Amino acid sequence: MAEKVRYSDEELQEFRVLIQEKLDKAKLEYDEIMDSLMNRGTNDVIDTSPTYKTLEEGSAVQTKEELTNMAQRQLKFMQGLQAALLRIENKTYGICRVTGKLIPKERLRAVPHATTSIEGKMMEKKRG
Repeated sequence: MAEKVRYSDEELQEFRVLIQEKLDKAKLEYDEIMDSLMNRGTNDVIDTSPTYKTLEEGSAVQTKEELTNMAQRQLKFMQGLQAALLRIENKTYGICRVTGKLIPKERLRAVPHATTSIEGKMMEKKRG
């Protein structure tokens, strides 16, 4: 029996649903991070109070940096999911970009935006 070269339309649809759910959740989380970062929805006086204490200011800066990093990671994750949806449309989803073989379903369920199999990742590490 020949080795399977791509996932069936039914399997791709299953992955599409999974990815869309993750993307919707990621967008909500991103919006929450951005709300916190921009101080939306609070009546706080932190950004208008003239009497800052040095420690509080340092803590606020650190918190903003952490939120900014979280927002960047979330944005990158969302872009990865959107790229995965595009690969589903092109019927290339689940094909390892290193080996050209199918990425196992278990890996795609755990990391739906993956573009390499574990084997492909190991090959990349050996090269790099």
